[in-house]
Formats: sequence, structure tokens, C-alpha cells
Amino acid sequence: MHIPSESTPLRLPAGSLLFRPGQECPGFVRLHTGSVRVTLTAENGREVVLYRVTPGGLCLQTFSCLVDGRRYSAEGRAETDIEGEMLPHGAFQRLLAEDAGFRADVFRAVAGRFSEYEQLVEEVALTGFDARLARALKRLASDGLVLTTHEGLAAETASGRAFVSRRLAEFERNGIIARRRGEIEILDFGRLERIAREAG
Repeated sequence: MHIPSESTPLRLPAGSLLFRPGQECPGFVRLHTGSVRVTLTAENGREVVLYRVTPGGLCLQTFSCLVDGRRYSAEGRAETDIEGEMLPHGAFQRLLAEDAGFRADVFRAVAGRFSEYEQLVEEVALTGFDARLARALKRLASDGLVLTTHEGLAAETASGRAFVSRRLAEFERNGIIARRRGEIEILDFGRLERIAREAG
């Protein structure tokens, strides 16, 4: 997606807060490197991961704010160091109205994000929890290790920490994973993959 000269460079370290609920949107962000994790927190404190924004992707929260004048209802935080550029609100509106190529790129990215939302709803409504947990472990694994907490996995699977802990203990008893403080080692990728493919 081409961003014109009105944009300004954006560089932030991992852990930086890009936006929070109630905040106005400063502009349209295009990522070159890194990942932004977008989460929603309920009144009871439970957190759910809505999606991640990576290079070429679009933040649906930001799009809604820019197009409809809304404020953010979720939180966006840099999951890694990020580099990109930000297009001011006015320039985004002008390009969306006047530049057919830019408009097509934005709408294509919006359609892709909605497709991911449909998949998320399907997983939560129609997929058994063990399959959701296995998919989250696969998605977060790097070299056989998942560097996260039980709270983090609860957010990834739209569930409670206690339930995640019980199911992880069962995975461990079955030799699929090994748990250590702040990390989970995947021991049996084949078994994890079979669980991830289960529908109910």
C-alpha cells in the first residue's frame, strides 16, 4: 500500500502503547516491520486478543475511528519493535476520496480483517476449547517455545485463566507440552496439530 509524502516516520520499541480506549485517532498507520497486538478488556478485567496488525495489514479500530469519527474502544500495543509511517487524518480522508488505488488497497485490507473476525467468531462459537488452545500454542510458538503466561493464553483463547491452567496441565500429563515459568515447551507437535484440527 503506497503512503504519500504527507506521512511521518513511526518507530517505537516493544511494549509501547499506540492507542487506548477513549483516545482519538491521530492518523492512519502503515507498518513496515513488527507487530501490534490489539486487545479488548471487559469490565471484569478479562482481556481478549482481537487481532494483530503486521506489515501489509490494517487496524480495524483505526479505520473505524478515521472513517466514522469514533474514539478507540480497544488497546493497541507494540508486541515487537515496530517501524512504519503515519498518515494524518485529513490526508487519509483526501486519499480515500481521490486515489482509487489507495482506496482499493484500504478496502482490500478491511475485507481481509473482517474475514479474520469471522474466523475468530467461528472458533469461539463452534470450536472446542482444546482445539483453540492448541491453535494458540502453534501460533505463538517460536523454535518450540511459547513465551507467554496463562493470562496471555486466556486472552488468546477468549477464556479464563483457571480453565487455561487446567487444560495446560492435561496437555502436560499427556506429554504434549512442558511448562516452566513464563514459557511452555512443545514436546509433541504432531499431537498438538491433531488437536488443533478438531472441530468440537
